Amino acid sequence: MKKKILLLAAAGILSLQMVYAQSNKGYDMMINGVKVIVQPSGNDIVEIQTVIKGGVQNYPADKAGIESLALNALTECGTLKHDKNSFKNALDKVNASVYGLCGKDYSVIRMNCIKMDFDDVWPLYAEAITIPKFDAKEFARIQQDAVNNLKEQDSQPDAAINKYADKVAFAGRDYAKDPYGTVAVIEKLTPEETKAYYQSILTRSRMTIVVVSSLDRAVIEQRVGQLLSGIKQGAPFHLKKDFFRAYKNSIAIEPRELATNYVEGTTSGPSPGMDDYNAFNVAMRIFANRHFLYIRTKNGLSYAPQSWFTGGSTAVARFAVSTTQPDKYIEVFSKLVDTIKQTGFTKDEVDDMKVTYLTGFYYRQETNQAQAASIAANEVLFDNWRRSMTLVDDVKKLTVTQVNDAFRKYIGNIVWVYQGDPKKVTAQAYINGLNRGDAGAGQ
Repeated sequence: MKKKILLLAAAGILSLQMVYAQSNKGYDMMINGVKVIVQPSGNDIVEIQTVIKGGVQNYPADKAGIESLALNALTECGTLKHDKNSFKNALDKVNASVYGLCGKDYSVIRMNCIKMDFDDVWPLYAEAITIPKFDAKEFARIQQDAVNNLKEQDSQPDAAINKYADKVAFAGRDYAKDPYGTVAVIEKLTPEETKAYYQSILTRSRMTIVVVSSLDRAVIEQRVGQLLSGIKQGAPFHLKKDFFRAYKNSIAIEPRELATNYVEGTTSGPSPGMDDYNAFNVAMRIFANRHFLYIRTKNGLSYAPQSWFTGGSTAVARFAVSTTQPDKYIEVFSKLVDTIKQTGFTKDEVDDMKVTYLTGFYYRQETNQAQAASIAANEVLFDNWRRSMTLVDDVKKLTVTQVNDAFRKYIGNIVWVYQGDPKKVTAQAYINGLNRGDAGAGQ
């Protein structure tokens, strides 16, 4: 009875959110050749995200990290009109934010302020995008900070195993590149080279602008039009989607002196826009619960076992544990996957996860920033920003059969990586552990 009450409460939350979204319909328009997507917010916060598409597709491996450093320099190295301190002081005066961040598929230059301060903050935002200074002294500072952060990440086992998994699973692909680079690459970058790179990707052909705000349309058109007027069109750009498939099970072992051992596996997942994308997303969330139950609760093999679906331009499913018994883990994992493939998830599991997933989705949309981020991701990866508004209906329509079929289709051969004591792991156990054919055949 308690469970039903919780589900009804969650459904009520979804209904209220849907009514609100429907009464504040978003729209898009083209300004100087750039798609500008506007979602009225119904509050006094202005959130603007300028998207630069490409991510790791924009640079070769020996320049990985240059985009991250460039985006950081936009606000940390000052502009031609303001040095770093006066720029930040002007933002602090009105409690506003302007900064850049990068990812594997795109970067974002973000602005957030109160509507009444928009006229003060917008010029600073435009300066950061169009006339950044790349001051040599400040650049050296953020460059050293980037190096220090990379060294710290390498000393953290969870971060290190994730990077190792990318390097091995995506060898020869763009996704093998770390958006934040490596120490060797970052140390060699110069302010001049980094600035020239930024100017090369700052083109209207790579841009999308997302506005979540109650600003008038005329104001948006005028300000964005001015911003884009000084930015070159650039060559046409299309983000490539790369389907991942492992043709056999494998494991790469890297000796490390750690308190425990770390294991991570990578296998197929549907690319954004494929018909079974939502079904697989739900399937992996149910599997994450079962994975936790069998690995931690029933067998005590890991404190925090994880499994998840990364739905980027190269979409994959992943499984990770820290464990003192890596061979026992692959045994339990393989039996778990085999059982699910044979018997499937139950109707109750699917129904409950659909509600849980959608409730979490709407909770995450409570801020203007989160709404803008969702719109941006859907536009870049799905070429359909409205998917962020229609997802609830799409997920509610999923059937048990669709969810089970998606799991069976993609969970196949796995690329495993291991960091820890090599004496504790038997490579052949991972090579033989799960072998149910070629996932994604025919894709």
